[in-house]
Formats: sequence, C-alpha cells, structure tokens
Amino acid sequence: MRSGTPIEVAGPWYDDLERGQCFDEAPGLTLSAGHAALHQSIVGDRLRLALDAHLCAEVTGAEPPIAHPGLVCDVAIGQSTLATQRVIANLFYRGLALRRAPRIGDTLRTTTEVVALRDTSARPGRAPTGLAALRVRTVDQDDRPVLDYHRCAMLPMREDAASPGHADDLDAISAELTSDALHDVIGDWDLDAFRRRVPGRHGDALRPGTVYVVEGGDSVTCAPELARMTLNVAKAHTDPTASGRGQRLVYGGHTIGIALQHAGRALPNLVTVVAWRSCDHLGPVFEGDVLRSTVTLDAVDSLPDRRGHSLELHVETAAEQIADATPRPVLDWRLVAVMA
Repeated sequence: MRSGTPIEVAGPWYDDLERGQCFDEAPGLTLSAGHAALHQSIVGDRLRLALDAHLCAEVTGAEPPIAHPGLVCDVAIGQSTLATQRVIANLFYRGLALRRAPRIGDTLRTTTEVVALRDTSARPGRAPTGLAALRVRTVDQDDRPVLDYHRCAMLPMREDAASPGHADDLDAISAELTSDALHDVIGDWDLDAFRRRVPGRHGDALRPGTVYVVEGGDSVTCAPELARMTLNVAKAHTDPTASGRGQRLVYGGHTIGIALQHAGRALPNLVTVVAWRSCDHLGPVFEGDVLRSTVTLDAVDSLPDRRGHSLELHVETAAEQIADATPRPVLDWRLVAVMA
C-alpha cells in the first residue's frame, strides 16, 4: 500500500542551483576491459596504447594497459551529470587536463561544483533558461588527481519561477593550461620505444599548418548505450521526449569521441591526448547523424628531455542527416596530444 506524497526523482532546475553547491554522490566506476571494448565499438578508438597491451607495457613500463583518454573523460562527464539531469545543451569545456593516465582496473570518482551562473535573455515562446558553469574534479581509488576542468550547461527554469538574477562572467573561465599539466600524464614513458615499435610518420615529420580532411564520415549509433555506460543521467540522451524534438540528443562526449577517432585516422601515430584547451558544442547531434571532421595541425613542439613532441590540434566537426546532406557545424575542439 502506498503512503505519503510521491517523491520526484529528477535533477535540479537552474533556479535550484547556487554557487558553491557540490554534487558528489555519483557512483565510482572501476574501469574494465568490458568498458574499453564497448567504448571502442561505439566511437572507434584508434590510439595504439589503449589497443595494444604489449606496446603499452613497453612504452609505459607497467601493466595493465592504460584506459583510452576518451573513455576516462566520458566517465568523468557522465558522473558530473547529477547536476545537469535536465540539461538542454552542453555549451563548452575549458582547461581540461589529464593529471595521470588511469589503467584498466582503476576506479574513477568525480565531484562537481557550481562555480558560476548566468541567466539567459528571455525570448518569446521559449521557456526560461540559465547557464551553469561547473568545475569537475576526478580522482582515482587512491585520491590521486585524474582530471580537473570546467564545463558549461544550459538548464531550464521552472516556468513559474522568478529569474534568480545571476550574471556571472562565463567568459572569465580560463582555457589556460600550465606546462606541467601538459607533461604530467606521460610521466617517464619511453617514447623512443614507441618510435622503434611503430612504423610510419612521427612528430619530427609533421609540419604546422597542415590540414587533414577525413573523407569517410561516421554514423552516430548506440548513443543511449554510451550514456548509460558512463553513468550519464541527463534525460535528453535517453528520453526522446526530453529534447522537445522527439529525438534523443547525443551525449557530447560521443561526438568528441568520434572526432578524436577522426584525428587518429589523420595522425595514426598519436600516442595519447593530454589536454583540451577548449571544446565548444556549436549545435546538437542526434542519433543517426553522420559526422565528418577536418583536423588542423596548429603547432608541433619538442618535449623537454623526452625526444617526443607535443601537438596542438584543432578539430572541426560537422553533422549531416541522411535525408539532408547539408553539413551543420557541431564541434570546435582544440586539444593537446603527444607523438614520439
């Protein structure tokens, strides 16, 4: 027999949020070979160290193999969605830096803090919304830092709520990264071993300004499966009624994962990704869309004492629908990667 008032199970509205509010109740997730295999099958990961356990052991000096950095980021983003279950759109990420490279068997735990809020301008015929800037920190089972970054989400207000009057400057959220943050993740990896074992072009053969157009597109499939696997509870990714368009909105990490796969096709000897300077979602992606990317090599720099190279990459991704092949920009991503 039921008793009392039913309890709504849902995330906060924009007008519920306050600066300094923390969300730390997401389950920890122990990365497994199953997670790695499913992630690879959905987005097509191509980074060699996450695919080749023997190469990974030789380069990193330890076992088990590292988890793909895209999988690590996807789990951290998913764990942060306790704050954004009602999300309408995720606008950007800033200053994401991998502090270490988790391995299969490590456990990720994430805390999400509301650091800035801004009401959006009212528009006729549109429900009121606001922007929430979140600082996301992820650690492993030993409380060692793994990730620290900001993301910004658009959330709805209650229709009868008064505007909270938040007006924080979201442009002040920095995308700057310290030089240490760019090198910590590779530690004492033997990049010379990578060069010896892997044929093809490495960092010293690359020229800044080169543009790579990846000819083949990728269809977005298994979107809710990726969201569920990474503990993402945003309604728009699993409930087609939540977006207001009768379609499931694809999780932003899914789009980023396919874009990284495109970068790996352009530069097949990428060792790993160490940071995102910025990542802007320019438009929505829906299940069944076809994604195409252009990769620009902005800079190539030598790493100190490692005989390897740091790459600044700019990935621009567009989406097309099968019925309408008109490309629409959906992602503008600037990342830092490493090559031997």
